[in-house]
Amino acid sequence: MAELSQIRILVVDDHRAVAESIAMAVDLQPDMRCVGIAATVAEARAVFLTAHPDVLLTDVRLPDGDGVEASRSLLELDPELRIVVLTAYTDVELVARVASIGGCGILPKESSISSVLGALRRAGEGAMSVEGGVLSALLEDAQGARPAVSAPTVSLTERETEVLGCLSQGLDPQTIARRLGISVHTCRGHVKSILGKLEAHSQLEAVVKAMRWGLVPDTEARR
Repeated sequence: MAELSQIRILVVDDHRAVAESIAMAVDLQPDMRCVGIAATVAEARAVFLTAHPDVLLTDVRLPDGDGVEASRSLLELDPELRIVVLTAYTDVELVARVASIGGCGILPKESSISSVLGALRRAGEGAMSVEGGVLSALLEDAQGARPAVSAPTVSLTERETEVLGCLSQGLDPQTIARRLGISVHTCRGHVKSILGKLEAHSQLEAVVKAMRWGLVPDTEARR
């Protein structure tokens, strides 16, 4: 990823104090560095093109556009870019939108700095960050809706199904590995296989697809 093993972060928020506070906290971490802050979609794109961040942390509502849609356009330029969204209103529709572009996570704006830093680290590793309650609501929504088209045939192994169930609870690979009694390396291998089979660019996208296709049992998401 970034040189010296540092995760390069771009912070996009039109509240300058919020952006600067996060940037300051990021720069105090030995494993990450803020490569720029922006207040608008246009500024974000300009900084992105020159700073080449690994992770984009963005607000949804920006003065000149939508942060999620802006992220989509940046992902087209760099498919390896990781996206984490900050929002004042977390709902099922927003989670689905972020997942659809291959985003890694969603955080409430009232999240602590430590939570934000944790989400950025997980994003740098390709892991997702979404509150368990939001995932439960998403599952309920998926189970209550009739799919417009038939779900594609996806063949998951028993272990992959277990890992997917844990992901749907918002658990990270380290926690999943401990729960299932496997190594983190093995767990990550299962996650990679799941993403490939579901044709997902992120863990969040994989979970949302799996929920909509009925691949996540209700008991798994509520355990």
